[in-house]
Order: sequence, then structure tokens, then C-alpha cells
Amino acid sequence: MDGEETKSRKAGEERAALGESLLGPGGDDPSALLRRYRKAKERRAAWESHWQECYDYALPLRDGMFHGGVPGERKADRLFDGTAPDCVDQLAASLLSELTPPWAQWFGLAAGDQLPAEERDELAPMLERIAAVMQSHFDRSNFAIEMHQCYLDAVTGGTASLLFEEAPPGEPSAFRFTSVPLGQAVLEEGPSGRLDVTFRRSEVSVAALKSRFPRAGLPEDVLKAAADDPELRLGLVEAVVPVRGGYSYAAVLDDESSGLVLGQGQFSNSPFLNFRWLKAPGEAYGRSPVMKALPDIKTANKVVELVLKNATIAVTGIWQADDDGVLNPANIKLVPGTIIPKAVGSAGLQPLTAPGRFDTSQLVLDDLRGRIRHALLGDKLSQPAAPTLTATEVLQRSDDMARLLGATYGRLQSELLTPLVMRAIHILRRRGEIPALALDGRTIDLQYRSPLAQNQGRRDARNVLSWLGALSSLGPAASGTVDGEAAARWLARAFNVPSELVRPDSVAPAVEAPLADAGKLARVIRDLDAPPAAQPKGGAHVPA
Repeated sequence: MDGEETKSRKAGEERAALGESLLGPGGDDPSALLRRYRKAKERRAAWESHWQECYDYALPLRDGMFHGGVPGERKADRLFDGTAPDCVDQLAASLLSELTPPWAQWFGLAAGDQLPAEERDELAPMLERIAAVMQSHFDRSNFAIEMHQCYLDAVTGGTASLLFEEAPPGEPSAFRFTSVPLGQAVLEEGPSGRLDVTFRRSEVSVAALKSRFPRAGLPEDVLKAAADDPELRLGLVEAVVPVRGGYSYAAVLDDESSGLVLGQGQFSNSPFLNFRWLKAPGEAYGRSPVMKALPDIKTANKVVELVLKNATIAVTGIWQADDDGVLNPANIKLVPGTIIPKAVGSAGLQPLTAPGRFDTSQLVLDDLRGRIRHALLGDKLSQPAAPTLTATEVLQRSDDMARLLGATYGRLQSELLTPLVMRAIHILRRRGEIPALALDGRTIDLQYRSPLAQNQGRRDARNVLSWLGALSSLGPAASGTVDGEAAARWLARAFNVPSELVRPDSVAPAVEAPLADAGKLARVIRDLDAPPAAQPKGGAHVPA
């Protein structure tokens, strides 16, 4: 009993501390959370006009950042040049396919280096099954759809927020994702320097509030107003802050009074995954490639607008005539077969030459569009014009992509991918679908197997294969120095070969066969990097 009382007292103290951190000293003051939210929103105000401008020129079809959009409204009336929106779509699609490709294993679990070889061989099949279960939940959820929206926000606004919730029992997947619009997210850096302090304000219907917070008692005036107006929406402020190794959560109704606490709790991992494209020193929010290219984007947009106006003049023309009292400009229609009267001896209608030059405008526009594509990586990530590429060209493009996105990928791995996998493990472990795992890098290691993450492993494998090819030219004595079994296992890890295809050490043959032709082995495995001779009909594609 004493142990149970001690645990209960500690749990009560933790709940009280969590309540005090968000809801004031007593743990029941919603105005404390609203004050903290409004102060954080005031600090964000300097970014809002910049974000709105980026979305207007680079992602106009996205809903309004800070004003409610009308479904079906026209949002691209101010846009005359489509270079930036096209490059933003290409870059977001490239990030999705290179970092978190749909229906492909973009992460894996492996035994740590500190475990003995026998234990690593025993754990490998089990860890692969666990990773397959996790990947199956990702594939059955709406992860790819919402993740693509987050990549669009990261490329355009520099900051994105993904809400990772546990789906109710009975759903096809245990995961449910929501891309939080940047206009709803108010973020701060926590003690660790990550964007783990999250405030979100959204407009929610009364029915949705009752569904999400069934135990919360809504005021009578709110229920009466909802009965009169079924479309009534109320402001909901949700907050997640790091406290004592976990995360404290609270939801408050944002109304004219002091507010109402709808729910509170604790998470082991934050449900809000906030990440940035680029971080400037001293700033909490991220910077985006669209921000860097925004001057060129606005200039190109204005140049195209002026070119279109000049083209209209060139098509319809500007005309002048003597004011002789005979010609009435209001009655003139420039259509075929029209007879226009003029006075005897007058010049009649004369075309006015437009001063603009299309060739000069096109040169300026080509230069601006080239700089926009370069800033948004459109010239590097777009599909090549050639129908087929050699193996060397494919590897060179992969190296270029890894070099260009290396710094960004490192930040995305730290702020997005690792917290994403850790929260997925926590949800499935709590459901009992996977056993408890210690992802500390020593016992169990988290590996990323996306195409972009595998570039370094393929580069190391090419170096080993080149070494094996060089040994073959030195004769049997040099080839005899190679441990064939160890080389095969190392290459299997480098190419992410499934564990069931690799024979464990315990059943390895007693007599090791010599490596007869290391050059032939190198050539065979090197051919794995070569693209197919031609794509199959119908555009079928097998991911790497």
C-alpha cells in the first residue's frame, strides 16, 4: 500500500506541476494560457506579412494565412508568372519522394554495434518485422497526403507543423495526421533549441468540440447559440509545452470571457512535429528558399504583366485621328468590313507605334526565371530531358542532390524524421502491437533508408567495389587477402538487403571459399546502380 500511495502522490504532483505550467499556479486558470498564447502571437506578428507575400506569389492556392478563405474562390488573380508555383510543387514532391517516399520502406531498425554478433543476427528478423508493422500503419494512414502539404509549407514559409495523433480503435491505421496551416501555429523554441512549444488556434464547430472533449461542460449560452446556428464555430486554443521529460497539453475555449478549460493531459512525445527549412541565428521560425527568391519572383511577375499589356496593345493597336468634326471615335469599331468616313484631305486613322520591345522583355524574363529555378532547385531536381541516363549520370545526379539538400536533410532528420518515428513507436507500443524498444543507438539503432539517405551508403559501397576490382588485377595473392564472407555481409548492410537473405554466422560453412574473381563480383554488384534500359509501358516505376 505504501508503494501505491507513493506512486499516486508522485503522479498527483506531476499533474499539478503540469497544470501549473500551462494553467497558472492553481492549475485551473485558463486566462494564463491565453495570455501566454497572445504574447507568443505578438512576437510572431513580424513574420505574418512576409509569409502572406510568399504564399501569394509562390503558393496562391493555399488557404489564406490569416483570414478565412471562401471555398471555390479565385486565389491566383494577382499571379501572372507561374515559374515559382511550379518550382515549389517540384521541390515539395522531390522531398516527399526522396525523404519519405509513399509505399516504400524509408526507415528501418537495426541492432546496435555494441551487441555481440550472435545477438545481432537473432534480433535482425524481429526488428525488420517491427519496422514492417510501423511502415504498414504509415501506408494505411493519410501520412503521404498531409506530409506533402507540410513540405509545401516548409518550402514556401520556411516552417511547417504536422499534428500526429492516435486514431480511434477500429480505424485502418493507428496513425492520423493533420497538416497544421502556418497561420494557426504559434511556435516557440524550448530549452533544447527545438520548436517544441506549440500553440494552435483553430475554429471548431460545437459538434466537433463535443466529440473531442465529451467531458467538458460547455456554457448554456454557447449551446443555445449553436442550436440557433448549426454553422457556429468557436475559437479553440491548444497548447503543448515540454515539462519534466514529457509534454503538457491543455485545450482552452478562446472567448471574450476568461475562457473554459476543455481538456488537459500529458504526452511522452509531442503530437506536434514542427520543423524548419533553414534557421537564422536568433530566430525561432525558419527561412525558406521562396524568401530568398522573392525579389526575383515579384519582378518576374511584374515583367510578365507588362509584357501582356504590351501584347494587348500590339494585337488591338492604339490609333490616332485628326479632330476634323467628321470622325466620331465613339462610333468606330475595328472589325472586318467596317467603313470609316474621313474628311477630304485628312489622314484619317493612323496607328501609333508602341514603344515597348518584346525581345528585351524576354531576355530579362528568361534571366529572372533561371534564377528562380536555381534558387528553388528546379534545375537540379526536375526530370532530365533525356529519356534514359547512364549509370554514371544517375549517380552524379544523386550526388548533386545530396550535396544541395545535405544541410536541409540534416535539419529535417533531427526535427521531423526522428520525432516522427519515436512517436510512432510510442503509439504502437502502448497499443501492444510491438514490444518495448530502446532506441539509444547502442542496443537498437534507427536507420533511414530513403533514396536521399542511401546516397552516402552507396558511395561507400562504390569505394569498396572499386577496391575489389583493383585487387583482381593484382593476382590471386591480393584477392586472397579479402574476407569474402565479411565483404558480402558489409555490402548487404550497405544495400539494405533483408536479413532472411543473409546466412547467420552460426550456420556459416566451416571452410570459407576463396574469393576467386573479385573483379567479377564488383562488376555484378555495380550493375545494381544502373537504370533499366527502358521504362515499361504505362509509366510503371519500381522504387529503389
